[in-house]
Amino acid sequence: MNKMSMPIIAAVAILVVLVISSAYTVDQSEQAIIVQFGEPVGDVVTEPGLHWRIPFVQEVRRFDKRLLVWNGDVSQIPTLGREFIIVDTTARWRIVDALQFLRSVRDEAGARTRLDDIIDSVARDIVSGTELEEIVRSADWDVDVSDLPEEEIAAVETELVRPNKGRGQLEQEMLAAASRLMPGLGIELVDVRFKRINYIDSVRAQVENRMIAERQSIAARFRSEGEGRSQEILGDMERQLRGIRSEAARKAEEIIGKADAEATRIYGRAYGADPEFYAFFRTLESYDAIGENTTLMIDANSDFFRYLQSTRRR
Repeated sequence: MNKMSMPIIAAVAILVVLVISSAYTVDQSEQAIIVQFGEPVGDVVTEPGLHWRIPFVQEVRRFDKRLLVWNGDVSQIPTLGREFIIVDTTARWRIVDALQFLRSVRDEAGARTRLDDIIDSVARDIVSGTELEEIVRSADWDVDVSDLPEEEIAAVETELVRPNKGRGQLEQEMLAAASRLMPGLGIELVDVRFKRINYIDSVRAQVENRMIAERQSIAARFRSEGEGRSQEILGDMERQLRGIRSEAARKAEEIIGKADAEATRIYGRAYGADPEFYAFFRTLESYDAIGENTTLMIDANSDFFRYLQSTRRR
């Protein structure tokens, strides 16, 4: 390599470095701004591909064109009814004016700091001016009482509180209130949501105790109704049992009466057929009733004694 080629190689190397330093690419999900001495120069670069800048003087600031996620800090906020709840909010946002965004918040970290202040403040205002039922229930929330047992419908309808706005409308109000503060930041706020709502520990214990007391009250009412129904069923059963016994006793008396009448008829026929044999048979029955080794004390004037005397003479 001679001395004449060294300057050429050096020049080529410097040119390559200048070209590499001057070229930059923009991804389709990005937008870029050229900054020179801390100030933006030219328009926002939104077209993806290869672009150029002045090397060593200008730098490229890149900003995402996609939806970005913001998650707020979990905070305790009192509702209109003074119940303290834990509120966790989230939002989706995008950069719509990169120049204004660069001038106002510089980068995404600065934007998230401003969103913390704006959305947290709006969420606190909305929650503190709203009843708890409006926050945790949607506007179309309802209970299909047709699927419940009849004894539970009345209890449910007395406790049923339908929201006027509902959680969805409150989130829309939060989005509208926060969006009014976004144009000066070059940010478009797309969506704001309640990610999580819960009671604080002390309030949760009170709510659980109240729910337990309400369930116990309903259970006691059901038990009382069950006891009343049980007594009604037992009373009906007792009345039916007395009726059955009375009917059975009546039928038994009828059967006994018919049997006595039949026995009398048979005795009558037997006596009519042969009175002497009948008297003999009755005497044998009397003896059988007395049994062996039995001493019978009979009045001499009694009919039975005269009957025995008459049968003995025969």
